[in-house]
Amino acid sequence: MSIIVGYLPSPEGTAALEAAITQARKDAKLLVVINSSRGDALVDKRYAENEEIAGIEERLKKEGIEHLVQQPVRGNDAASEVLQAAEQHRADLIVIGLRRRTPVGKLIMGSTAQQILLEAGCPVLAVKAAHQS
Repeated sequence: MSIIVGYLPSPEGTAALEAAITQARKDAKLLVVINSSRGDALVDKRYAENEEIAGIEERLKKEGIEHLVQQPVRGNDAASEVLQAAEQHRADLIVIGLRRRTPVGKLIMGSTAQQILLEAGCPVLAVKAAHQS
């Protein structure tokens, strides 16, 4: 059993990671961090740099949290990667970060969060980044 977190190098991704760490520490569960890219662009801002991933792994190790950090590049969208990881690791919980979107943005573009919420076979915790003034 495990906790899956969809991670992006963004305030929303950081909020999701923090919530997942808190839950993994509390429940003593395996934490699986998923940071994926379709691989269809030379630069993908959603794909974390090696130094950032190393920092996450170091922190989890220091905190004694059993973990896996995966960065798949298989042509799948982020929602599919998170859902696959949840199934593979028999997830008890998926944690995702949410960002504010305009009504038009919600209509035109598919929502990764919405797909995860609708298709997950376990509870999903959706968190927002702390509001900065």
